Amino acid sequence: MGESEQIRIGIVYALPHQQAVLSIVVPRGSSVHDVIAASGLKEKFPEIGTAPSCAIFGQVVEGTRIVNEGDRVEILRPLLMDPKEARRKAAASTRTKNR
Repeated sequence: MGESEQIRIGIVYALPHQQAVLSIVVPRGSSVHDVIAASGLKEKFPEIGTAPSCAIFGQVVEGTRIVNEGDRVEILRPLLMDPKEARRKAAASTRTKNR
């Protein structure tokens, strides 16, 4: 296999009311950051920033991770609230409604 071989990668970025799901072709040996750059999503969604958190099939990975044929790169948005705190607030809200 030559370094010039191309592989197909999926890339996903989701907002509450809009999603971008792309399938792109990149050279074998490309990193997650390379895939993001090749996708053009940073231009369409500037809030992604320069070093977004990413995952491949739900597993958080570094931007330097080399992708494989068929991987799905997921660009993660920052959490607005700590999940534990969200559960506490939801539980507290339920308790006050049940009184």
